[in-house]
Amino acid sequence: MCGIAGWINLKGNFAAFDRDVTLRAMCNRIVHRGPDSEGLWLDTNVALGMRRLSIIDLETGDQPVFNENKTVLVMLNGELYNYREVRQSLEERRHRFQTASDTEILPHLYEEYGDKLFDHVNGMFAFSLWDKQRRRLILARDRFGEKPLYYGVFGDHLIWASELKALLAHPSVSRQIDADALRHYVSFDYVPAPLSIFKGIKKLPAAHFLTVEGAAVEIKRYWDLCSPETLAAGTGANGNRSKLDFDLKAEQLRELLSDAVRMRLVSDVPLGILLSGGIDSSTVAAFAARHSDSKIRTFSIGFEEETFDESRFARLVADHIGSEHQEETLSAEKAGSLLPEIGSWLDEPLADPSLIPTYLLARFVRKSVTVALGGDGGDELFAGYPMYYAHRLAELYKTIPGFLRRGLIEPAIRKLPVSNKNLSFEFKAKRFIRAANLDDVARHHSWFGSFAPEKHLQLFTPEFLAQTTDDIYAGARKAASRCQNRGIVEAMQYVDINFYLAEDILTKVDRAAMAVSLETRAPFLDPRIGEFAAALPTEYKLRGNKGKLILKEAARHLLPAEILQRPKKGFGIPVAGWLNGRLKPLVDEFLEEKRLRKQGIFNPEFVKLLVREHQCGVASHQKELWSLLVFQLWCDNFLV
Repeated sequence: MCGIAGWINLKGNFAAFDRDVTLRAMCNRIVHRGPDSEGLWLDTNVALGMRRLSIIDLETGDQPVFNENKTVLVMLNGELYNYREVRQSLEERRHRFQTASDTEILPHLYEEYGDKLFDHVNGMFAFSLWDKQRRRLILARDRFGEKPLYYGVFGDHLIWASELKALLAHPSVSRQIDADALRHYVSFDYVPAPLSIFKGIKKLPAAHFLTVEGAAVEIKRYWDLCSPETLAAGTGANGNRSKLDFDLKAEQLRELLSDAVRMRLVSDVPLGILLSGGIDSSTVAAFAARHSDSKIRTFSIGFEEETFDESRFARLVADHIGSEHQEETLSAEKAGSLLPEIGSWLDEPLADPSLIPTYLLARFVRKSVTVALGGDGGDELFAGYPMYYAHRLAELYKTIPGFLRRGLIEPAIRKLPVSNKNLSFEFKAKRFIRAANLDDVARHHSWFGSFAPEKHLQLFTPEFLAQTTDDIYAGARKAASRCQNRGIVEAMQYVDINFYLAEDILTKVDRAAMAVSLETRAPFLDPRIGEFAAALPTEYKLRGNKGKLILKEAARHLLPAEILQRPKKGFGIPVAGWLNGRLKPLVDEFLEEKRLRKQGIFNPEFVKLLVREHQCGVASHQKELWSLLVFQLWCDNFLV
């Protein structure tokens, strides 16, 4: 695992600044991603740099790596899990290798297949490739977006890096909040690609690559789960929807998962499993135990608040598979002390509260291992989120006469007493009715996010809103339209894979883990599993309100029945209570009227109302206040 950075002068001129000093400064901003070594390479109009965390080929795996005649060079952030098989195939085609690293297959794949090289790679990655003969640059990001890649054109330079903070070290880059990105943030709880929080800087979307040749910059998509070609490639494609077929597909999924875990256990440094006690991470842990020659190590986080604590389920799985298990407990006191620390390295605001336990878990795990496997991706691929069923429920709800909904049901739900329990009925019911009558995409993100677009007129100042465009969900609508003919569940899964998974879940895991130099791997995001899941009939994944049916069947003989039968809970934290307790001083400090008026972004009176209602127990505004608090913490670290 590493971090990359660099730039290219689009007009081919020499830079007016000290290129070596600038490149080192950019790499120093991401030294946490790669504390073991540094790689720098300068040509007349291009500069490529990287920081390395040594995982594979500890002795000769430094970068850049080259082809035989050193006309193609690559710097990689990530892991290529099928590199041994690809290397053997390339050697049969008379390619010669100088190292034992996974990165070295890339320049040879480019020689052999050009821009089709992605078809031959199974991994998580962001890389820069320089073709010296053609004076051609390629920047690429993996299929699901496990590894980040930012870029921007400033003056004559296209500049890129694994994290925003590295771009900010380049003298050509300015920092100014993108108003549209901030509106997206408060609606989604994250900034979706291609936007970034800074104007002029973009995120390369997952499954895309960018090329620069001459002064021409071009971006293309190389893989799409909703394309006919990808669906046809999925081994789940079958019109025969019988019990026999379901069992057959479950067996195929079991084999795919087993192989995906096996491939991700390859490491020259200590390795462990992030175990929450949910079915996804538990399945990964069970397969890891089967493939390992020695007892595997599992790690989990517990909470002092009982309704949020899942540690007993993690211990149940650990006992079942015979792992060496370690856990740590999170308290409000510890969470409060972590927030300022998180604000110092979270280079875009991200209002997913599970960032805190994820970071604490990563810091805890890093004391023992350098690589950890997790269960990310299972919910999106196999319809594990309650919202997928809730969309069907919303369609039924809309058939109830309007006078009953507006005059009886909705007022009764709004009067439910506020509860601070994890995913309480009150919380779910109120969020359901607030969005049930919206269109599919708006409803989905209103359930997920903090501030629905109609609240923006109250939240933001008129002066700030004047800088923004109207349709916050335009990108999500475009994505949903590509899968709309397959039904609402598939469409929302596809949107989540491209938005929520890539820019919230995987961003959260990457930043939290990389802050402590821990590499994380996600077997569910093996492209073979993605294609398999996308091609499955919906009823193999979701039936009634029960999701992940085929995954549970695939894991039936691996895990205790209690794990397979327990409902979805999520990696939540008790935000509502913390905001009125240990974190109240932070709320009072960062959301106070004087500060907000000086910023000129948010309406102080509306924010004051949210704080007062939450603290008095009149309403639960935990998501909204958390979103604003995280943004203010980010501002203090990146806008001063």
